[in-house]
This record gives sequence, C-alpha cells and structure tokens, in this order.
Amino acid sequence: MESLYYVMAWACHRKCVHCYEERFRPYVRGALEAVVAEAEANFPRIVTNLPERMTYRHEGAEKAGRIVLSGGEALLDPVRERVTYKVIEALEAKYRDKGGLRIVVQTTGDLVTPAIIQDLLARGVWMISVAGVDDYHVGIKGQAKQAAYVARLTAMFTAAGMRQSGAQAPVRAWHEEDGPVFNFFGAQEGTWIGKLWPRGRAWANGLSTATLDDNFCNRWSGGLGSLAHGEAGSEVSIEPDGSVYPCCVKTKAPLGNLTEEPLIGILDSLRDDPAMQAINAGNPLHMGATDGWDAQRFLAASNTTTPAGKPYANLCIGCDAFHDQVLAPRLATLRARRIAART
Repeated sequence: MESLYYVMAWACHRKCVHCYEERFRPYVRGALEAVVAEAEANFPRIVTNLPERMTYRHEGAEKAGRIVLSGGEALLDPVRERVTYKVIEALEAKYRDKGGLRIVVQTTGDLVTPAIIQDLLARGVWMISVAGVDDYHVGIKGQAKQAAYVARLTAMFTAAGMRQSGAQAPVRAWHEEDGPVFNFFGAQEGTWIGKLWPRGRAWANGLSTATLDDNFCNRWSGGLGSLAHGEAGSEVSIEPDGSVYPCCVKTKAPLGNLTEEPLIGILDSLRDDPAMQAINAGNPLHMGATDGWDAQRFLAASNTTTPAGKPYANLCIGCDAFHDQVLAPRLATLRARRIAART
C-alpha cells in the first residue's frame, strides 16, 4: 500500500463539535481502561495482518509507503506508552528488512513536548502531523492564536532537528522527502477537509457544508485507490477493533477485520465486485449500476435532512443508503466465506 490510516484507540482529551466520530472523546477510570485495553489487545494481530511489504510503485520504482498512526489522540497518556510507542516498534520491526516504511504520528498538537518528540524520533518516526489547527479546537480560535500555536510547536520541532514538510516536495510527493519532518493542517475553510464529512458530531451539529458537488470519495482519504494495493494512491483506514474501511469517512459497513484475516486477502476478494470497483475509482454515483441503482436513484438517495431539519445532499448519504440496502449484506457474506475458507 502507499498509505494506511490506522486509528489506534478511541480515547481523546477533546470532544470537538466538528469531529467525524462520536467515539473520539475523553474517557475516565474504567471506560478509559476499556478503550486502551481494546487497542492494546488488538494491535499485535492487526500488525501481523498488514501487508508483507508496505511499498508501492511510483514511476516504475518501488517506494516505501507510510502508515499514519492516529486516534483519538495518539499522545494521550496512557495511550502513548501502552499503544502508540509499541505499535511504532512493532511496525519498525516488521518492515525494517522488507523495503521499509514511513511512520506518521498524527496529533492535535497540544500534548506535544520536547521529550515526546525525542521518544518518537528515537523510534524511527518520519513525520509528526499536527491536525488541530482550526477554529473548532478550543483555545486556538482565530488566526493570531493559531499562528502562535504553530510557532510554538515549530520551535520545538526544529530544535529536535526536524524540518517542515513541503520544503523539498511542495506537492503531495512524500517519497521525495527525507525525514524527520512535521506539518500542520486543520478543518479550515477552503481546505480538503474544510466542508466536513457528514459524520459524527459534525453531522449531529449541522456543520457539514458539503453538497452533491463535493465528492469525498474521489480524493485523498476517500475510497479512491482503496483496492489498488501496491500502486500509487492506494490507502485504506483501520479502526481499533481491526475493522477496515475504504475511506477515512467510513462506509456504513467494513470490508473486513484485521484481527481475523490479512488485509491483502480482504482487498483481493473484493476486486471483482462492481460496487467496490466504483468506490475504488472514486465514482460512488455508479456503485449500484449492476444492482438496479442507476445514477438517478443514487442521487435521490443522496438527499436527506440534517438533525436540525434542513435539506442536505451529498454522495456519502447515497453511499450509506446503498450499503444499508444492498452492499453491507454482500460484504458480510464475502467475509464469512473468507473466514470459512481459512478455517
């Protein structure tokens, strides 16, 4: 794969109003232990079932892919010590002699310290990606506060010998950058995630401004390239329980589960499914073409109302409806067949 987005644990120290997942929130006492224990128990099997090589082809050459480790908050105590550091070490060991990989740790940024930076770099982390630079994150609303926030973190990163990503490759060309590097992003207006996915608290709070013209599937972090492992642009998303999705937005049903079976086997079993081919092509409008869902029916299913009663339309809504009515049962059947074949 070129990229994997691995949500390691649900625990976060924030409960942002724009978050795409309700389970990203603060947990205390027994509830915190439960989500950390889930992540701790599952990651060894998940890592085992990742591809044998985390590489992809680019212009005829084999390049090292990347795994983005996220949450929740990957640097939250006790997630950091019991999960994040151990996952990094396991990935380094798995791929050290198999073409390598580039590990990205994604964080909101406000838990970063010089000591944690050193811990991450000592374990071979290639990038620290700060994802919380926007008005939705309490404490840094407004350009002035965000600029100060970025400056404070930049000083820490550069003091540790890191450089800002993009200096070598201003376009998305991770294979051209030597680490360690850092970057900043957030759900700011005009950015790739600025309109917000119709998911989680963003949906419940009526914050998504996406329309039918905003095809989240046909872009990075969408379903585009999800089946094309080994090729440039290939990426899938993994949850703490091992569930695999073709996009970070998350379809209504997972493709399979990495605590049960290898990722490549899951993806290869879906290559001939017309709906999955449409997702892989970033063209959800035609995912039901062989199931009696023409484009007109899909567009009709893409219209809904928000929890506040306002009209809303986006292709993700149509994808949800198609999963509910058609694709989810088919994915479950294929999953059962794969498991039966393995046992």
